[in-house]
Amino acid sequence: MAALEPRSVLVTGSNRGIGLEIVRQLAGKKNRPEWIFATCRDPEGAGAQELRNLAAKHQGVVIVQLDVSDPSSIKAAAARVTQQLKGAGLNLLINNAGIAKHSTLESETPENMSEGYNINVIGPLMVSQAFLPSLRKAAQESPKKGMSCSKAAIVNISSQAGSLETILGWDFAVHIIAYRCSKAALNMLTRCMSLGFAKDEILCISLHPGWVQTDMGNMSGSPPMTQEGSVQSILSTLGRLSEKDSGTFVDWEGKIIPW
Repeated sequence: MAALEPRSVLVTGSNRGIGLEIVRQLAGKKNRPEWIFATCRDPEGAGAQELRNLAAKHQGVVIVQLDVSDPSSIKAAAARVTQQLKGAGLNLLINNAGIAKHSTLESETPENMSEGYNINVIGPLMVSQAFLPSLRKAAQESPKKGMSCSKAAIVNISSQAGSLETILGWDFAVHIIAYRCSKAALNMLTRCMSLGFAKDEILCISLHPGWVQTDMGNMSGSPPMTQEGSVQSILSTLGRLSEKDSGTFVDWEGKIIPW
């Protein structure tokens, strides 16, 4: 079975939830990446204490300030990561940072719709643009054939709630209109990325992590999945992906989800 073995990984929104657990599990691997760039909006704040504790225990975990809604913050983060890599490329970018707010068709507001689109769609686009030179460099210098998450990849953490066919959770009054619309748009962005970056051999996918016990997941009831279980499956799935999977929408186990 293929294994996930990138030399460098960057995770947005890594101070809590799935992002933090991804950093934790990557740092705990025997063949862990040399560099794990854990980004969040406020690295010095109380909300990042657990991440700071993790970084103190594991060499190679580098906390980087990055606000996906702030172009100047993204630019500064890309410059810092490029400097840290000392000429090497970035193998794996995980666009995990996101936002969700309860709403219904009657209560949804233009402000929530704009904020959701800005963070959940424009953010991943700008972050991917900023790190594209590093991803291209990783792909060009890799001896690996084809595409893989160990070579060069963009993983957009999406949600089956954004699937036009399944509209997961609607029958349970989980309407979250702005979130659903933004994740559907993120899926289209992934498809565009997969076409645009195919010549660079950069694998691009949307991934639904499951209904997980996080601050966001708990908003809608009692999630059945633990963060640990979800991320274990996610990392295993990422290790198996190849060029045939680029441009697809999969769940934590690698199963295809309808758009």
